[in-house]
Amino acid sequence: MLTARLRQRVRSATPIRIGRLFGHALEWHKKSSDGSGKCNAESTGRNEDVVWGVLFEIELSEKPALDRAEGLGNGYIERQVEITTDRGNVTATAYIATTKDSSLRPYHWYKAFVVAGAKEHELPQDYLRALKNSPSIPDPDHGRAAENERLLPTS
Repeated sequence: MLTARLRQRVRSATPIRIGRLFGHALEWHKKSSDGSGKCNAESTGRNEDVVWGVLFEIELSEKPALDRAEGLGNGYIERQVEITTDRGNVTATAYIATTKDSSLRPYHWYKAFVVAGAKEHELPQDYLRALKNSPSIPDPDHGRAAENERLLPTS
Protein backbone atom coordinates (compact mmCIF):
# COMPACT_ATOMS: atom_id res chain seq x y z
CA MET A 1 0.00 0.00 0.00
CA LEU A 2 3.03 2.25 0.42
CA THR A 3 3.48 3.89 -2.98
CA ALA A 4 7.29 4.11 -2.89
CA ARG A 5 7.61 0.42 -2.00
CA LEU A 6 5.24 -0.65 -4.76
CA ARG A 7 7.10 1.55 -7.26
CA GLN A 8 10.29 -0.34 -6.42
CA ARG A 9 8.52 -3.36 -7.87
CA VAL A 10 6.60 -1.69 -10.71
CA ARG A 11 7.54 1.86 -11.66
CA SER A 12 4.18 2.68 -13.19
CA ALA A 13 2.23 2.09 -9.94
CA THR A 14 -0.17 5.00 -9.53
CA PRO A 15 -2.55 5.27 -6.59
CA ILE A 16 -6.10 5.91 -7.82
CA ARG A 17 -8.24 6.02 -4.66
CA ILE A 18 -8.86 4.30 -1.38
CA GLY A 19 -11.47 1.61 -1.07
CA ARG A 20 -13.04 -1.00 1.18
CA LEU A 21 -13.41 -4.72 0.72
CA PHE A 22 -16.46 -5.77 2.70
CA GLY A 23 -16.89 -9.29 4.08
CA HIS A 24 -13.15 -9.64 4.68
CA ALA A 25 -10.75 -9.11 7.58
CA LEU A 26 -7.09 -8.24 7.43
CA GLU A 27 -5.01 -11.15 8.69
CA TRP A 28 -1.23 -11.41 8.94
CA HIS A 29 -1.19 -15.17 8.36
CA LYS A 30 0.09 -15.62 4.81
CA LYS A 31 3.10 -17.92 5.23
CA SER A 32 6.16 -16.20 3.81
CA SER A 33 9.40 -17.82 2.69
CA ASP A 34 11.20 -15.65 5.28
CA GLY A 35 9.32 -17.30 8.15
CA SER A 36 6.97 -14.43 8.93
CA GLY A 37 3.32 -13.65 8.30
CA LYS A 38 2.28 -11.34 5.49
CA CYS A 39 -1.05 -9.63 4.85
CA ASN A 40 -4.13 -11.35 3.55
CA ALA A 41 -7.70 -10.21 3.02
CA GLU A 42 -9.44 -13.21 4.57
CA SER A 43 -13.04 -13.78 3.54
CA THR A 44 -15.34 -13.86 6.56
CA GLY A 45 -18.76 -13.69 4.92
CA ARG A 46 -19.73 -10.99 7.43
CA ASN A 47 -20.51 -7.68 5.76
CA GLU A 48 -19.51 -5.76 8.90
CA ASP A 49 -15.89 -6.92 8.40
CA VAL A 50 -13.90 -4.63 6.14
CA VAL A 51 -10.38 -4.32 4.81
CA TRP A 52 -9.34 -0.81 3.81
CA GLY A 53 -6.78 -0.36 1.08
CA VAL A 54 -5.62 1.54 -1.96
CA LEU A 55 -6.43 0.89 -5.59
CA PHE A 56 -3.37 1.18 -7.82
CA GLU A 57 -3.11 1.23 -11.58
CA ILE A 58 -0.06 -0.30 -13.29
CA GLU A 59 1.04 -0.76 -16.87
CA LEU A 60 0.02 -4.19 -18.14
CA SER A 61 3.61 -4.89 -19.23
CA GLU A 62 4.70 -4.70 -15.57
CA LYS A 63 2.12 -7.18 -14.27
CA PRO A 64 4.47 -10.22 -14.52
CA ALA A 65 7.06 -8.39 -12.38
CA LEU A 66 4.42 -7.59 -9.76
CA ASP A 67 3.19 -11.19 -9.80
CA ARG A 68 6.74 -12.42 -9.12
CA ALA A 69 7.34 -9.86 -6.36
CA GLU A 70 4.05 -10.68 -4.65
CA GLY A 71 4.50 -14.43 -4.91
CA LEU A 72 1.65 -15.30 -7.27
CA GLY A 73 1.54 -19.09 -7.42
CA ASN A 74 3.70 -19.37 -4.29
CA GLY A 75 1.19 -18.78 -1.53
CA TYR A 76 -1.03 -16.25 -3.31
CA ILE A 77 -3.65 -16.57 -6.03
CA GLU A 78 -5.38 -13.80 -7.95
CA ARG A 79 -9.02 -13.06 -7.31
CA GLN A 80 -11.35 -10.45 -8.70
CA VAL A 81 -12.94 -8.54 -5.82
CA GLU A 82 -15.57 -5.82 -5.57
CA ILE A 83 -14.10 -2.70 -3.95
CA THR A 84 -16.35 0.05 -2.61
CA THR A 85 -14.99 3.56 -3.19
CA ASP A 86 -16.32 7.08 -2.80
CA ARG A 87 -17.11 6.96 -6.54
CA GLY A 88 -18.95 3.64 -6.51
CA ASN A 89 -17.89 0.02 -6.81
CA VAL A 90 -14.87 -1.11 -8.78
CA THR A 91 -13.76 -4.63 -9.71
CA ALA A 92 -10.08 -5.06 -8.89
CA THR A 93 -7.50 -7.83 -8.82
CA ALA A 94 -6.29 -8.85 -5.37
CA TYR A 95 -3.69 -11.34 -4.21
CA ILE A 96 -5.34 -13.78 -1.79
CA ALA A 97 -3.30 -16.14 0.41
CA THR A 98 -3.48 -19.89 -0.14
CA THR A 99 -0.71 -20.86 2.28
CA LYS A 100 -1.72 -19.69 5.76
CA ASP A 101 -0.62 -20.24 9.33
CA SER A 102 -2.49 -18.35 12.05
CA SER A 103 0.46 -18.66 14.46
CA LEU A 104 2.64 -16.42 12.27
CA ARG A 105 3.27 -12.73 12.96
CA PRO A 106 4.69 -10.08 10.65
CA TYR A 107 8.16 -8.72 11.20
CA HIS A 108 8.26 -5.24 12.71
CA TRP A 109 9.55 -3.71 9.45
CA TYR A 110 6.81 -5.34 7.34
CA LYS A 111 4.08 -4.07 9.65
CA ALA A 112 5.73 -0.63 9.51
CA PHE A 113 5.39 -0.65 5.69
CA VAL A 114 1.66 -1.41 6.01
CA VAL A 115 1.17 1.30 8.63
CA ALA A 116 3.16 3.82 6.56
CA GLY A 117 0.98 3.07 3.52
CA ALA A 118 -2.17 3.54 5.58
CA LYS A 119 -0.85 6.90 6.83
CA GLU A 120 0.24 7.99 3.36
CA HIS A 121 -3.21 7.38 1.91
CA GLU A 122 -5.05 8.72 4.96
CA LEU A 123 -7.01 5.60 5.79
CA PRO A 124 -9.45 6.02 8.70
CA GLN A 125 -7.82 6.63 12.09
CA ASP A 126 -9.53 3.67 13.77
CA TYR A 127 -8.25 1.35 11.03
CA LEU A 128 -4.75 2.85 11.32
CA ARG A 129 -4.88 2.34 15.09
CA ALA A 130 -5.84 -1.32 14.60
CA LEU A 131 -2.90 -1.80 12.22
CA LYS A 132 -0.50 -0.19 14.72
CA ASN A 133 -1.84 -2.42 17.51
CA SER A 134 -1.37 -5.65 15.53
CA PRO A 135 1.33 -7.82 17.09
CA SER A 136 4.63 -8.15 15.26
CA ILE A 137 7.99 -9.76 15.92
CA PRO A 138 11.63 -8.83 15.31
CA ASP A 139 13.24 -10.19 12.16
CA PRO A 140 16.01 -12.65 13.17
CA ASP A 141 17.91 -11.61 10.02
CA HIS A 142 19.27 -8.28 11.24
CA GLY A 143 20.68 -7.36 7.82
CA ARG A 144 17.31 -7.84 6.11
CA ALA A 145 15.60 -5.88 8.86
CA ALA A 146 18.07 -2.98 8.54
CA GLU A 147 17.76 -2.97 4.74
CA ASN A 148 13.97 -2.76 4.91
CA GLU A 149 13.94 -0.23 7.74
CA ARG A 150 16.11 2.08 5.58
CA LEU A 151 13.29 2.08 3.00
CA LEU A 152 10.67 3.28 5.47
CA PRO A 153 9.60 6.91 5.26
CA THR A 154 10.68 9.14 8.12
CA SER A 155 7.90 10.96 9.91
